[in-house]
Amino acid sequence: MSKLLRLPSTYLAVPILLACACTLLSYELPGDYLEGMLLLVATALGVVLFDVFAGPRLPPVPVFRARCYAGTRESFVAMAYAAGIIAFCLLDLALFPIPLLVDPSSYATMEGGHEHIRHISDMCWTLPPIGMLCARRKWLRNLLVFIGVAFPVLVIDRNRLFASLFSLAFVVVLRRDTSKPLPWKAVTLIGVLGASVFSVLGILRSGTLDTVALPFSDAYRAMPSGIKWLLLYISAGPYNFGAILAKHYVNATFLINQLVPGAGSIATAGTDIPLDAPNINVGTEFLPFLMAWGPAGAVLSMVGMYALLAWSVRRVQPAASLFPLLIFLRVSYCCVMSPFAPQAYTWSSAGFIGVCLVLQLLAAWLPSRAHVLHLHS
Repeated sequence: MSKLLRLPSTYLAVPILLACACTLLSYELPGDYLEGMLLLVATALGVVLFDVFAGPRLPPVPVFRARCYAGTRESFVAMAYAAGIIAFCLLDLALFPIPLLVDPSSYATMEGGHEHIRHISDMCWTLPPIGMLCARRKWLRNLLVFIGVAFPVLVIDRNRLFASLFSLAFVVVLRRDTSKPLPWKAVTLIGVLGASVFSVLGILRSGTLDTVALPFSDAYRAMPSGIKWLLLYISAGPYNFGAILAKHYVNATFLINQLVPGAGSIATAGTDIPLDAPNINVGTEFLPFLMAWGPAGAVLSMVGMYALLAWSVRRVQPAASLFPLLIFLRVSYCCVMSPFAPQAYTWSSAGFIGVCLVLQLLAAWLPSRAHVLHLHS
């Protein structure tokens, strides 16, 4: 298992293959929709093949465990950054209605400057890994983890909730004692917690699945409601990818709006995209490229994601520094979620990477403790 976690393709190709398998299980797919599944599966397998023979590797688990983050210059900068994120989370909750407590349907309402505050509070997912790695006191570590999980629940942001839990599980696994087996109980608990909260939030946000007009399979219809939400979340992206490819729909506007800040809305709801179910408007990371440049554009976007992931892995080498690790967590999470929606090829993702690079540079400029002691002696 540790060897698989060190492979970059584990975070990109495996989720795509899993999502395609769930799609085949959940729907009675029209024959021409299978071409989209084949394109995703073939490209994912090509990524795996290249990665196994020529790709970079994350540092071994002992390197992560031996690395001491608390008390370092990186830790000081990271804790100051975390304090700023918490301040924006509190502003978000104080200045605007809390969707979970007021109106669950208002989760996507961003008016009166709310969107600017949310750009910062959205980075709450970094609080659990920073707390686990940098906080010396248990109460502070638990507080950072709690805020990183509780804030997305209050604002009904399932994506940030998954990002927080993904980062938390990753740190738990890679910081474990290598003389002991993988902490399956802790990881399973995190997974069950995420799945349960996700299902509840899905019902609060979107209601029941009775209004979803898609060709679900008999196996899907026989499953419990909570499992249906998870399968729909996993499979809707590949389904819509196959549908758009089969319909030969072309529109580069969505890709332009996604890549260029202020160019236009990135919302797909209520547009002329020929979705089979307008209320299930999610797509894969590669859907905007498919609509703009066809199948070749989708394949290039998948290759580009692997290249970005490989770059982030190389930055973590050889000593697993903190801010390169946060960059890797962001990129790997985008890869894990690539079957669902665009997150990697966005200006906010590039902005987060830029923030981490600046923070790393700032930490390098700070005097070390030894240097400070020398100046005072």
